[in-house]
Amino acid sequence: MVSDDVLRTHLQELRRGTVVVASLIALRRPDYGYALLQRLATHGFAVDANTLYPLLRRLEEQGLLTSEWNTKESRPRKFYRTSEEGETVLRRLLDDLTAVQTAMTGLIEGVDR
Repeated sequence: MVSDDVLRTHLQELRRGTVVVASLIALRRPDYGYALLQRLATHGFAVDANTLYPLLRRLEEQGLLTSEWNTKESRPRKFYRTSEEGETVLRRLLDDLTAVQTAMTGLIEGVDR
């Protein structure tokens, strides 16, 4: 029997890349970190804040996100948005994800259980 730790590790690895894709998709509409956490969770991407905020900073440093501060509210918030470069990378990632899904489906359907 597989231990919970082994399964948890593999699930984490599987989801790590999909969170990048999900964030780039979600941030086509500008949003701030906490709202993004909630939106991702609503769609089945439960992400820890300690994972998401460094990811947002990394994507911004890579030029895949842009950001600006909204200081009009009582509490300033940093809003992120997918950049043009982010859209280009997202399209490539989605193409690859589709290819992987097609390959996996072929394997699943072609293997006798």
